Amino acid sequence: MAFTGTSGDSAALRAGGRRLLRTAMGRFRLSMGVLAVLTAIRVAGTLAAPVLLARAIDAARAQQGVGTAAAWLGLVLVAAAAADTGEDVLGSYCGSEITAWLRHRLLGRVLALGPDGQRRFPTGDVLSRLTESASGPAAFPVLLLSAAATLATTAGALIGLALIDPWLAAAFAAGVPPLLVALRVFVVRATEPFARYQASQAAIATRLLDARQGIRTIRASGTAAAEAARILAPLPELRRAGRETWAAQGRVSLRLALLAPLTQVLVIGVAGVRLATGDISTGQLVAGVSYAAMAVTSASVFDTVVALLNCQVGAGRINEILTAVPAVRPPAHPVRLPDGPGRLRLRGVTVRLGGRAVLDGLDLDVPPGTTVAVVGTSGTGKSVLMSVIGRLLDPDEGSVELDGVPVTAVPLADLRRAVAYAFERPALLGATVHDTIAYARPDASRAEVRRAARDAAADAFILALPDGYDTPLDRAPLSGGELQRLGLARAALTGARVVLLDDATSSLDTATEMRVTQALQRVLAGRTSLVVARRPATAARAGLVAWLDTGRVRALAPHAELWPDPGYRAVFSTRAVSTRAAGS
Repeated sequence: MAFTGTSGDSAALRAGGRRLLRTAMGRFRLSMGVLAVLTAIRVAGTLAAPVLLARAIDAARAQQGVGTAAAWLGLVLVAAAAADTGEDVLGSYCGSEITAWLRHRLLGRVLALGPDGQRRFPTGDVLSRLTESASGPAAFPVLLLSAAATLATTAGALIGLALIDPWLAAAFAAGVPPLLVALRVFVVRATEPFARYQASQAAIATRLLDARQGIRTIRASGTAAAEAARILAPLPELRRAGRETWAAQGRVSLRLALLAPLTQVLVIGVAGVRLATGDISTGQLVAGVSYAAMAVTSASVFDTVVALLNCQVGAGRINEILTAVPAVRPPAHPVRLPDGPGRLRLRGVTVRLGGRAVLDGLDLDVPPGTTVAVVGTSGTGKSVLMSVIGRLLDPDEGSVELDGVPVTAVPLADLRRAVAYAFERPALLGATVHDTIAYARPDASRAEVRRAARDAAADAFILALPDGYDTPLDRAPLSGGELQRLGLARAALTGARVVLLDDATSSLDTATEMRVTQALQRVLAGRTSLVVARRPATAARAGLVAWLDTGRVRALAPHAELWPDPGYRAVFSTRAVSTRAAGS
């Protein structure tokens, strides 16, 4: 995944990063305020030190007030050192707060984006933003105040030079415009390579995670070398972006490395001439040299600018996800879902994915309390149909109603209680087996969880685990069928009026599926349920069959009425399914 953005995209990335960082600083303004005070004390002490040093030197030469001058100098140096230490401690604390805040917001947004967000932002890319991009802004408060301190010190040194002798200030001012131009050119040229570098890192992470999930297939296929090459394919782009960044940084560093000492030599030369003509004293010469050294350190702000730019780009990458609009949004004018039997009605539902209409003007009425088997060849939109009912995905056109209310008008929390899902590969969420069954109902009692597990024919194998229902998930070896039965138990526990089984029994053998189905028939009595069916026996046990073809419901009838149709029988033929899928 190479970064292909234009300079406009780079500018937008920086702008988004600046907005997010400003919001972060506003949120932690108390810490930032104290940090700014400490920085101001350090800068004031640094600027005052040359003046007090000059007074101490002149006092020593005149043999008058040496003790007082030395005491003031020591006091200022101690205050500056203490402020510097406080900056380090508080800066680290403030940076950690910002990183934690960014990561919490990012995690919340990733979960809010749902399945659509997974398609828009791959796992590796999110991981890269969550780790590297979110950790970079931790240094932002210190870097920002460091840059401000450097500029304030430079301005103060310039004023100090002007107060000693205007010619000294003029000599230094001659080197300022080239410095500003060099920094501006770097920011413009380096933003886009910075962004491409981080995007290439994210691409490598994404491919590595994909390979990790498919490690058995890779080993079985003997394609480890080819997979390693695929994972590392973004390396050339990473190298190009890195070289461009380093080249831009090197050019500016070279110019600053030449400019800084030349400016300092010029100021010291002018100071020597002014001392020789008697226009400044020895103490003023020492102070002038000190101020010149301070002013020249403004060139070191370049390293701070590089770090700030990196923070800005990282924050911009986080902001891209934070500002992404969820495909499924809460209703603007929520409507309470009335008590009802679970009647579903879909009218003109169209869903386009990848430029193709997976569902195309689909109409479907599901009577309340009915079990409907959804059948169709691969690619006919069975899972997409399931997704639009519970608003895991919103259709591009058409409407879905539950008990007479459009699901888009129902608050998402209410809809999640009314519609329960069981998937082909349910995620093991929680700490223990009990937790994963009770994931949607954490307040469920052990008795309720066990009842749901018995309904899903899962109680026996759970009790055989080392600690039964309290077995940690990482110590619970589960087959695909056992995993699916946990998902079925989770769905049974919710008490939802509509239950959607999206391929939730595909990994069960025929005997186990029969036991699970018989149990679920008791659980689902009086509820509306849809089940994606890949076996004729599963379809036969349903009250109705919704036969999907070319994105629409070709027929809605009992299995026995549809079975004489050769086209319907072909849906369950492995060869026909494979042929149809290959040709699509």
